[in-house]
Amino acid sequence: MLKSSLLLAAFLLPVFSAANAEDYQAGDLLVSDPWSQELPPNAPTVAAYFVIHNTGAAPDRLLSVETSVAEKAELHEHVMQGDLMKMQQVPSVAVPAKGELTFAPMAYHVMLLGLKDRSLLADGKQFPLTLTFENAGKVQVQVSVHKAPPMAGHEHLHAQ
Repeated sequence: MLKSSLLLAAFLLPVFSAANAEDYQAGDLLVSDPWSQELPPNAPTVAAYFVIHNTGAAPDRLLSVETSVAEKAELHEHVMQGDLMKMQQVPSVAVPAKGELTFAPMAYHVMLLGLKDRSLLADGKQFPLTLTFENAGKVQVQVSVHKAPPMAGHEHLHAQ
């Protein structure tokens, strides 16, 4: 009995941890699961990721991002050009009405350039990131830094 209870607890721990991840509200938008991978030594840049849920009937648009840990924060996407995957900056990103937009590795992401405070880019630390939306305005999130990417597939725990 004790063995099966411990096994169940070990299985559910990642589920409850993901369900309790910090969410940030801005108007009809909910920004969830902001994270970044630990900065490798001498890396000139690092990326940040999150999910934007739009519960409203109107679309919105992420216009810009900024943070105190970098001189510049840019919106980027990955696109296929022929046989090559290429990263490129985009001026803004649409958030569909009654939908969601995921920022993830090899997809949309926030690229941080000209890193200033590298101490906040270590495993277990957090840093602020301000997102500016066309309709919802500004929302500041705390980006959690992880040694390895968080458990994939936990986004299904959030209402869609």
